[in-house]
Amino acid sequence: MKIRSDILRVYQSLHTWVGITAGVFLFIAFFAGALTMFKQPIDAWMQTPVQELKGVPETQLDQLVSQVLQQHPKAKNNFQIHLDDEHHATVTWIEGKSGRELDLNEKRWGATLDAQGQLISRQETPSKLAELIDMLHRTAGVPGMLDDEHLGVYFMGIASVLYFLALVSGVILLLPTLVKDFFALRSGKNRKRFWLDAHNIVGITSLPFHLVICLTAIVFAFHDQYYDALNNFIYPSDKIVKTKKASPQKLEPLAPSILLANIRREANNAAIHELEFMGLDGGRPMLRVGLNNPRYLVRGAETGYLILNPFNGKTTSTSMVPGKESTWMAIIVPFFSLHFGSFGGDFMRWVYFFFGLSGAFLFYSGNLLWLEKRRKTQGQQTRSNRWMAAATVGICLGSIAAVMSCLLAGQWFYQTQSNINSLFISSYYSVFLIALAWSFWRGAASASVHLLWLNSILCFAIPLSSVLQGKSMNLIIDLVAFAASLLFAYAAFKTAKRVQHGTKDSVWARG
Repeated sequence: MKIRSDILRVYQSLHTWVGITAGVFLFIAFFAGALTMFKQPIDAWMQTPVQELKGVPETQLDQLVSQVLQQHPKAKNNFQIHLDDEHHATVTWIEGKSGRELDLNEKRWGATLDAQGQLISRQETPSKLAELIDMLHRTAGVPGMLDDEHLGVYFMGIASVLYFLALVSGVILLLPTLVKDFFALRSGKNRKRFWLDAHNIVGITSLPFHLVICLTAIVFAFHDQYYDALNNFIYPSDKIVKTKKASPQKLEPLAPSILLANIRREANNAAIHELEFMGLDGGRPMLRVGLNNPRYLVRGAETGYLILNPFNGKTTSTSMVPGKESTWMAIIVPFFSLHFGSFGGDFMRWVYFFFGLSGAFLFYSGNLLWLEKRRKTQGQQTRSNRWMAAATVGICLGSIAAVMSCLLAGQWFYQTQSNINSLFISSYYSVFLIALAWSFWRGAASASVHLLWLNSILCFAIPLSSVLQGKSMNLIIDLVAFAASLLFAYAAFKTAKRVQHGTKDSVWARG
């Protein structure tokens, strides 16, 4: 396919500048997004089995909930019933205000029954490490709140728009040579050609994944604005019928055994994962049931939902029940499910994990290519080039080191810290900012070697810590960390060799 050279130059410029503008932030989002595929194992990995409350058989669930509401009235505002595969249940609730902001001081209660049928309740500060990683995925670590949403979410929404433009322009650039060069990976002295081939192969082979991720990320970032606009269109202010606010409920919710019978009639053979009671002491009570059925795509990160009235047990919405979605929900659910990777079980989790890492590589390699091409165009490395290289190395490799430091902090200090979450936040931003400052101080070439070795050491320290502590709650995490340690060590060795023997006017040569 032949495309005019002037058109290609326009799309090349577009691809370059939007990629550079958003690339380093998208690197953090994709790296953290890969880790979010294993949020639950990450949190469970730091905790010992004795910390887990043993569930009661479903036949004792009515008794458990009744005692919780009697002895802990504040739980009535919002509490959850968790059911495992053996139909054993525990109850949890949070005392305090819920919202989108990461609450480092959140106190969570858990409850079960002892052998005599008496309530056992325990308060703890739950680990927010997996939630922190998910926040990095959604915000790239940009701090601050705007109204009740993270400022970084809007920031990443804009980055996702640029990301979409980079994808489209990149495909157009490759069209003339797509067939000939699709699987070409040319190694040799021309390192730029090798990086370009690798960048193109990863980009084209994962294009459908990237299109779904960027489009859904835009929707997630600006969904409140979309919904407000739709409401204004469908329900203009002059047609809104004002109703009296419902009076607070004074009744108790139906017994869980009755609710579960109603749920199973509507669940379409899906497994019941969680029952979340919301607003029982307000005017809009709701019971949201998390349902899991591997045969269907689902609306949530892991489950679909059934909505009931907790006081009369009547179903209020089946539009998000797996396999029973409404027409509109059947259209949008695949987009949510494809973004979250909530289908295909563990196999697809690993596929998304590697897709996320390949996406991070795409943005990192894109910046490397731009810097080297700009050097050849200008005949020298300018100050702006050196700063951009330092920022690329510091942000990308620094964010990895920062997350690894949080994992290590959780391993060593979870049992001794009264609030481990504050340590996670301070560890992440301290290591990240130090790595960024180091990169600007020593330059991209030297700092890249140092930070790659640092990441290798930090990754190796994770399985080593498990050995020294004589425990490993998740062997897979230790094995992945060990493999990452070897990869970072190899990358550090190759990068050091290039710094020593590469082109002297390259930004990757020691100054």
